[in-house]
Amino acid sequence: MKRIVLFLLTNFAVILVLSISARLLGVDRFLASNGLNMGMLLAFAALIGFGGSFISLMMSKTMAKWSTGARVIERPGNQDEAWLMDTVRQLSKKAGFPMPEVAVFDGAPNAFATGPSKSKSLVAVSTGLLQSMNRKEVEAVLAHEVAHIQNGDMVTLTLIQGVVNTFVIFLARALAYVVDNFLRGDEKESSGPGIGYWVSSIAFEIMFGILASIVVMFFSRKREYRADAGAAALMGERRSMIDALRVLGGLEAGALPKEMAASGIAGGGMMALFSSHPPIEARIAALESAR
Repeated sequence: MKRIVLFLLTNFAVILVLSISARLLGVDRFLASNGLNMGMLLAFAALIGFGGSFISLMMSKTMAKWSTGARVIERPGNQDEAWLMDTVRQLSKKAGFPMPEVAVFDGAPNAFATGPSKSKSLVAVSTGLLQSMNRKEVEAVLAHEVAHIQNGDMVTLTLIQGVVNTFVIFLARALAYVVDNFLRGDEKESSGPGIGYWVSSIAFEIMFGILASIVVMFFSRKREYRADAGAAALMGERRSMIDALRVLGGLEAGALPKEMAASGIAGGGMMALFSSHPPIEARIAALESAR
């Protein structure tokens, strides 16, 4: 759900730290000391892959606040903030989970939802979005973000990221072992992996990590359609969500930090495969054709 992204960047940073730590502790040398143990490598890859993904999930709300400069509303300072909190409270109650933290950040029209669980979630909207839409349209955007939380999209994204992390780490090290053996030829004096292994494993991790993001973005786009439908269900009608999307389609969407792009209401990228959101037109068409 929210999804090329701080969650993805945080995940990459965590995986990098864990991978380097494993190398320094001699784990790679142990795995490849007497020929590559594929079973142990897969277990190691899953441990690092899912571990990195869940660490990123636990950090998601803190990183979101820090990266966007979002200000959590503790006590409403005006009528708009009071309405904002009351609307999120009603929507989350209807969705069946505790009210999330509500925050506002400066910027062009956008919004996002994040957090490690339904009970520890955050919904944030930009000042630009609040100024550009009427209250019914803003409510639809809030319902979309609440639907992300209701659907457990951050946890889903974490599990998907854990799976792709596992394959990235496994394939990178397996191929690095092959490259290292090729470069060393008949050299036998060293029982552990050589410099070719260290260099190529890092290169393969980066390459496969970029390719893996295509898989994550694919699932992110699917979750956007579901969040749109969830917003319509929470509001009891589709028109407000359609109107909000049409407004967003005519505005320049606020550029969220890359790590938050996946959970924003407006997103997408130059390359469709790496886009966290479907085209606005496709989302509107899906809502209009829903029964």
